Amino acid sequence: MYDPSQLRTFLAVAQTLSFTQAARRLGLRQSTVSQHVRRLEDACGRQLFARDTHSVELTEDGEAMLGFARRILEVQEQATAFFTGTRLRGRLRFGASEDFVLTRLPEILEGFRHDHPEVDLELTVELSGTLHEQLAAGKLDLVLAKRRPEDPRGELVWHDSLVWIGAERLRLDPDRPVPLIVYPPPGITRALALEALERQGRPWRIACTSGSLNGLIAAARAGLGVMAHSRGFVPPGLVQVPERAGLPELGEVDFVLVHGRRRTSAQEAADALAAAILGAGDRLHRGQRG
Repeated sequence: MYDPSQLRTFLAVAQTLSFTQAARRLGLRQSTVSQHVRRLEDACGRQLFARDTHSVELTEDGEAMLGFARRILEVQEQATAFFTGTRLRGRLRFGASEDFVLTRLPEILEGFRHDHPEVDLELTVELSGTLHEQLAAGKLDLVLAKRRPEDPRGELVWHDSLVWIGAERLRLDPDRPVPLIVYPPPGITRALALEALERQGRPWRIACTSGSLNGLIAAARAGLGVMAHSRGFVPPGLVQVPERAGLPELGEVDFVLVHGRRRTSAQEAADALAAAILGAGDRLHRGQRG
């Protein structure tokens, strides 16, 4: 028997690759997180994480435990809902950023709809900056989006690096402005890309602007330029621009869940969907579609 609390802690560490971040997410002490992981490793007789003072990585057995942990917790939640007779109802306005168009988020939402058929789920796909604005205006109940590194809002789903990507055959001329493929304002990756180039003193020009991720990908595959993108979400047909191109470091970005103003009719549904996304967060960037 595996302790559900230990499995939830394991998933939080696996998704953030940080005992500190997992402790913040779960509202536990870091020592408690370490204890949960150690007891789970004792229970299964395998090492689940390879860790030192600088990094945390899943072992091969840890990768296997991911699927088992998710399924065990899902079945437990289904059994609890069945025997307590609780059924979520209401209208839930959920916003997801364009970054998730090619991921397995639709599968997570499908599972949520299956488990909670009486919740009216309304999905909005937009730029992260726009979603944060709509959330603040009370037009959304829950948002899954990027935030800037200095922004304290939201519950961390995972942390990632931003990289420059483009077509494999693309070659940048160092004597000409960098051709950029970007979202329109208030796109967060757009702002971070322009700030990085300005700091480096590197000239740039806008080669393509699109509010659609598919539009940006099409432009990049056509070789029109480069775009700033999450390392964990590099679309098929595009590659990371090599360091010899001399483009500046873009830094890091957090993907977070942010709750809006609490509406009684949506609160429990928003909490349930947030739990489902947090429980399956690693699936979003480990297995892309397309």
